[in-house]
Amino acid sequence: MELMFVPTPSISHLIPMVELAKLFTERDDRLMIKIFIMKQPSDSKVSAYIESLNSSSISNRIKFIDLPTEDEPTTSFNFFSFIESQKPLLKDVLSKLTLVEPSSDTSRVAAFVLDMFCTPMIDVANEFGIPTYIYFTSSANALGFTFYNQTLHDEHNQDILAYKDSDTELVVPSFVNKVPAKVLPSGLIDNPLFFVNLARRFKETKGIIINTFMELEPFAINSFFNAKTPLVYPVGPIMNLKGETHETQKPQNGFDVMKWLDDQPLSSVVFLCFGSMGSFEKDQVKEIAYALEHSGCRFLWSLRKPPPSGGIASPSDYTNLEEILPQGFINRTQGIGKVIGWAPQVAILAHSAIGGFVSHCGWNSTLESLWFGVPIAAWPIYAEQQLNAFEMVKELRLAAEVKMDYSKSKQIIVTAMEIERGIREVMDPNSEIRKNVKEIKEKGRKALMDGGSSHSSLDRLIVDLMGNIAHRDQFS
Repeated sequence: MELMFVPTPSISHLIPMVELAKLFTERDDRLMIKIFIMKQPSDSKVSAYIESLNSSSISNRIKFIDLPTEDEPTTSFNFFSFIESQKPLLKDVLSKLTLVEPSSDTSRVAAFVLDMFCTPMIDVANEFGIPTYIYFTSSANALGFTFYNQTLHDEHNQDILAYKDSDTELVVPSFVNKVPAKVLPSGLIDNPLFFVNLARRFKETKGIIINTFMELEPFAINSFFNAKTPLVYPVGPIMNLKGETHETQKPQNGFDVMKWLDDQPLSSVVFLCFGSMGSFEKDQVKEIAYALEHSGCRFLWSLRKPPPSGGIASPSDYTNLEEILPQGFINRTQGIGKVIGWAPQVAILAHSAIGGFVSHCGWNSTLESLWFGVPIAAWPIYAEQQLNAFEMVKELRLAAEVKMDYSKSKQIIVTAMEIERGIREVMDPNSEIRKNVKEIKEKGRKALMDGGSSHSSLDRLIVDLMGNIAHRDQFS
């Protein structure tokens, strides 16, 4: 039996999808997986990551197939138009592979598994008569909000934009608490109709695989059972914990992060890191520095340089940290803290010296932090991170708040006082948050074990996939 994976050409979506492919092949040795790779112009991260996988011990039942690379765009790059433009390329590659010829052994294709932003590829799957499943790489609550937005638009004739920056609290079926309009996902505000269409297309599929687990989001997951949605399969937490990476940087000046952490007391260091796209301007950097210095906490701070405005480049490392930090900060904090550039996040979170994590609340980072039992101080920046932060702080009590409704697009400065308050709360050794995180850490591990909730959910999914082939054989 074969599965066709189509990931979004973004490293933060590709890695969870590859980890899902590994999970499938580890669970059932009858499964073969082809992963079709779209490459964005001028993006070397995807290629570097796949190269690192090919040189590692990834299963020979997982095969990467590159779609043809098109010329650089002459106008500004549009991500969603790019996905749409790949449809004929995927169709052509599939045709050449003769994947669904009834007389061919290669016709044993059970399903397409599409990344959440690759819904245009449903059209290609339909042409080949193959069912589709969505892999939703964020939380069950974010999925619930996506369906809520569509229901609001299609059934109640309301535009989510009407609530922008208001004090309204929304009653969303997947949330226990009312959701403040101020934590609406920035992408939703920028392009609400796109997300309406996304949810519509989700409903055309046979199922939605979610990178979460029942014990983490029970209310949200249960909200789908009687809803007008496809079957939902929570199979997480799915993470890349084995070290394959698209990054080749090392912390500057030969500084050995892990060796420094080895010398710190247990759970004494707060780690600040804001993801592959996280960076701040000089005024905000100074507020963070003042907060760290005044808190007196040991710290490890991954500080990245913002890319030039108007481009799609990623943050980079500073060649001279003195140019961005307050004068004398490095000398004054020499005994208790370190400022670095790119950071090996998983390895750092796994270290026993880490006691708290100031994070942007990207879903991958959130799952990693919970896996290692590190409580989060929530400081979202963009995308659905505000919604994730609200869930972690208010719904689940697994995070402290720095500024839950922060968005980079609002161009506000989070004060040193707000940052310090969040740091002190997340580093409190006796806090309820720390106790809750320790409990969910154990539950996340059990969910993946034989008989656990996610283990059982994946078994159900594989049975359903096998049923797809049996159904097609019956009517072929």
